[in-house]
Amino acid sequence: EVQLVESGGGLVQAGGSLRLSCAASGFTFADYTIGWSRQAPGKEREGVSCISSDGKTFYADSVKGRFTISSDNAKNTVYLQMNSLKPEDTAVYYCAAFKGQFCPGVFEYDYWGQGTQVTVSS
Repeated sequence: EVQLVESGGGLVQAGGSLRLSCAASGFTFADYTIGWSRQAPGKEREGVSCISSDGKTFYADSVKGRFTISSDNAKNTVYLQMNSLKPEDTAVYYCAAFKGQFCPGVFEYDYWGQGTQVTVSS
């Protein structure tokens, strides 16, 4: 059974940091690109960042320089370090897996986690 389990969300003040984790199981991690997307109330889901198993990364312009994605292949876990958080980063953050070695469109992922809430207060 494929599972993507996010953790690390919470409430933080503007300027603060959080680290999200995505623990993957049930598939061959090395064959997949793992991505993070987010959805705020009343808004469309948007891609935030992704990393392929060979280390290629992508960041949305809105998070470049503030967020860092990394992968621990031994643990089948991907992390999203979020620094200098802003109220506009408030959203449910989803981890997803795509079978391929590039970052797909946000709706092209094969598997999704249940999401973790990130709330940034001003």
